[in-house]
Amino acid sequence: MLGFIRHGGRIAWTLIGTTVVLIGGTALLMANTLEIRFKRDVSRMVFNDNVEALDDAKRAAGIATDSLQTVLTTGTELAPGERPYIVVSIEDHRLWYKQGDSVLFTTRVATGSGKVLEQNGGKQAWRFETPRGRLVVQAKEQDPVWVPPDWHFFEMARKRGYGTVRLSRGQAIPNADGSRIIVVGNDVVKQLADGRVQPLEASEGHEIAVNGNIVIPPYGTNQRKYRGVLGTFRLNLGDGYGLHGTDEPSSIGHSVSHGCVRLRNEDIETLYSIVPIGTTVYIY
Repeated sequence: MLGFIRHGGRIAWTLIGTTVVLIGGTALLMANTLEIRFKRDVSRMVFNDNVEALDDAKRAAGIATDSLQTVLTTGTELAPGERPYIVVSIEDHRLWYKQGDSVLFTTRVATGSGKVLEQNGGKQAWRFETPRGRLVVQAKEQDPVWVPPDWHFFEMARKRGYGTVRLSRGQAIPNADGSRIIVVGNDVVKQLADGRVQPLEASEGHEIAVNGNIVIPPYGTNQRKYRGVLGTFRLNLGDGYGLHGTDEPSSIGHSVSHGCVRLRNEDIETLYSIVPIGTTVYIY
């Protein structure tokens, strides 16, 4: 081989040079192909509104600048006067937990639908909007219970083509089969003709109905306490508004709530663990 290179002269060096060029060109072509594929995949993620998949890919590749993970793993203490705060964009359906200009955590959310529900010929009206402005985290709850306001029962009745009837303590709503709907202790029950009572169950979308009407239970009864609707955690902002989880994860990223800011349960769990009471929340 050495003799061939010494005596082959130009031919040998030409072959070697050609081989090197081919190897370099192949490597460059592969790099360009990978870059094109990466840009294509990123474009698909953005087009399909799947930014979370891109974030997950970055974390898997070890190239994400995860400020939240840094804070959690290093126990970094906050500098005096630099308390973190929450920002929510209604239009972008996104929440940021920030300290100064640094983003500690961000995720997508669902916000108010903006719809209006009218009742009694327009004498009562509710607009389901997420409030804009400066709010404060006033309390934190685990496994929160939702106590639906009156508008919920009006809304459910309208969806089903029913009327509504309000049940008060000490009052009875007669049923067509001779039974009555009454309140016993903290339960709405069905009292049969022979005096026996049967506790009734109620949940979102499965309200108590009698004679073509949705029953509006009194506050304080178990039938006006819905579990699981608000997910696993809630940060209360006052006036009935809050940041909370959801039993409808597909709603995230849309304007569908009745005013609260919904998060995926895993995201609200993260916020619950790191956001202290008194944290400022800016909603715009």
